[in-house]
Amino acid sequence: MAKNPHKERVLILGGGFAGVKAALGLCDDERFDVILLSDSDELRYYPTLYHSATGGKRANSSIPLSVIFDGKNITLAKGTATRLIRKDKTVATAEGVAYEYDTLVIALGVVTNYFGIKGLEEYSYSIKTQDAAERFKRHLHQQMVDEHRPDLHYVIVGAGPTGIELAGALPAYLRHIMKQHGIKHRAVHIDLIEAGPRLLPRLPKDTSRAVHKHLRKLGIRLYLNSVVQGETADGLTVSGKSIRSHTVVWTAGVTNHPFFKDNGFVMIGRGKVATDIYLQAEPGIYVLGDNANMPYSGLAQTALRDGEFVARNLKRQASGWRPRSYAAKPPITVIPCGPHWAAVVWGKVRLYGWIGWALREAADLIGFHDLEPWKKATKQWYTEFTEEDECPVCTAANP
Repeated sequence: MAKNPHKERVLILGGGFAGVKAALGLCDDERFDVILLSDSDELRYYPTLYHSATGGKRANSSIPLSVIFDGKNITLAKGTATRLIRKDKTVATAEGVAYEYDTLVIALGVVTNYFGIKGLEEYSYSIKTQDAAERFKRHLHQQMVDEHRPDLHYVIVGAGPTGIELAGALPAYLRHIMKQHGIKHRAVHIDLIEAGPRLLPRLPKDTSRAVHKHLRKLGIRLYLNSVVQGETADGLTVSGKSIRSHTVVWTAGVTNHPFFKDNGFVMIGRGKVATDIYLQAEPGIYVLGDNANMPYSGLAQTALRDGEFVARNLKRQASGWRPRSYAAKPPITVIPCGPHWAAVVWGKVRLYGWIGWALREAADLIGFHDLEPWKKATKQWYTEFTEEDECPVCTAANP
């Protein structure tokens, strides 16, 4: 790829919140040639994946990159980045393609960590991607077809936001699909397993208590200080005891993308990449979002803010101005937990219940607008109020 001497080549690795936001900030500036390299054609909108997994539309948690960048001056490339050749300023992919850069922005997200627990990767379900969420949803329906009854236990491992969101939504969804499949109503046993002493360990204790109380009200059985030791096709072993289940959902563990360890980056706290006050890991190489060792990493709001911050600094430098320093900003956290109920942590403010749910809906609309114009964002947001099941039995029940 020949270098254009009049433009700075910016290569962005990762089509998640941080990478897309950085690309949006740079792609229409004529001083930059921007390439966004992603292993997916879609952006995963993580805050609503639990909804797609419990009857919502796939489109609610997925935005095609071609839609986000429609009419933008950017090159979208599909591939898996594997090797960084620093001396040549080149990134090689698993597909055998090499991309040159002047500035490299890395926002690859995290990968699932099973902590070496036997059987988990083979037998458990996940809702961390659209395909995984669809697989989980198909399993719930197929189980009703094959057994004509719900599972003995539905087990969710991990009481972080994803586990809480799924646990809150699952009871109503299971009642719905039992009705669709003509199965007589019966009690559904949903267990939430957490290795730590409380739910939502990164949030304040009073919020953990409020969510704990609401989950109990929904009929969720909570097991704290409980360690998963293994899984088979028929059940899960937790702290020496067996739970019979064919439906275990692992939401507990993630680890940083292997690209960083494989390419010799400096890793510090929680396995994150060490960065300076400009989010640089090395001169000209920026690391954003879930990958960076910054406060509040792992949250969508933080990733969006990181992408916008780096894009602005690159434009400042292109104008001959000094870059600004990064300042971590506490995000507003909204955790939905069942129909029309959510917990909100906004500094010292706590809101629970319907008003929290309404704020979450508003936050999703704003979140979509961070990535798309208002018209497209509103259309995307409306998908939260529609259902989608590929099950032929449910399709026949709702012609």
